[in-house]
Amino acid sequence: MEGVLLGFGIVLALVGVGIVASILLPTRTRAMQEGLTPVIYYITNPALMFILLAETELAEVLSIYTPIALLVAAATAVVYALFSRFILKRPAAQTAVGAMASCYVNAGNIGIPIALYAVGSSAPVVSVLLAQLLVIAPVFLTIFAWCGRKTSPAGSSTAPGPAGGSQSQRRSPTLARTVLRSVANPVTLGTAAGALFAATSLTLPAIIWTPLEMLGQASIPLLLMVFGMSLRGQKPLAQRSLRADVVLGSVVKLALMPVIAWVVAYYLFRVEGTALLGVVAMAALPTAQNVFLFSAQFGLKVTLVRDIILMSSLLALPASLLVAVLLG
Repeated sequence: MEGVLLGFGIVLALVGVGIVASILLPTRTRAMQEGLTPVIYYITNPALMFILLAETELAEVLSIYTPIALLVAAATAVVYALFSRFILKRPAAQTAVGAMASCYVNAGNIGIPIALYAVGSSAPVVSVLLAQLLVIAPVFLTIFAWCGRKTSPAGSSTAPGPAGGSQSQRRSPTLARTVLRSVANPVTLGTAAGALFAATSLTLPAIIWTPLEMLGQASIPLLLMVFGMSLRGQKPLAQRSLRADVVLGSVVKLALMPVIAWVVAYYLFRVEGTALLGVVAMAALPTAQNVFLFSAQFGLKVTLVRDIILMSSLLALPASLLVAVLLG
């Protein structure tokens, strides 16, 4: 129980710093957001994923936990996509963004302290990170890139530029180039490099490891502060046309995904006890701010993502406490 409260307390404090900064420095907020977003995307997030994975015992997480994480995320995303596409009649880009927001959990920020303090093991959170950053994120980034091409002006396409902006091209990139660019994003490459070091027991000299560790440790505070800055002046469910989507995404994320995780872990993989608590607790986490970062990076509308993140963050604490009470 204490681990759940500690994890959420850390996140809320850092988001609060971003909100306060946007209030005290209203004329500088936009510049700070535009400057920090590419720094997080290209530098600090890849460093964090590398250092987190490099010292992990991969055999433990790959045997059971990672397959569970993949199945749970896939089932959750499919349920959202079916409702969004065929019942709410939403376009592909909006459906893709909402589907990722409903299944991509905040493992890196809240999941780490919860796993360490409430479960006593990093295996559940590392498995989710591996599944999300090596499989789920590349799949969704490919979809985002395709959606970005479809929604770009005729004769041009929008692609992430070196400073986090967009660059217009005369011809739309081929599907192969789109997939390659999506899979070869900095965060996934950092995660893959960390997994490689963990699998081969490679180590880096302190002169290299220490700066990487410092950069990685800066990623979570920066990302949460940027998200906090984006919240000033925003009201959840303010855009009437997105209310059904936000409610759907929040319910799927916080109510359905933990149930799916329990069913998959308990009945398919025979996971019990503290290990089962860890799996379900990870599924009950709120939507990761990375979804906001990814959707903005590919030029997609972020209002839906921001509202789902906000609603899931507000409601995830009681959801996580309920999980802890039922399975703890």
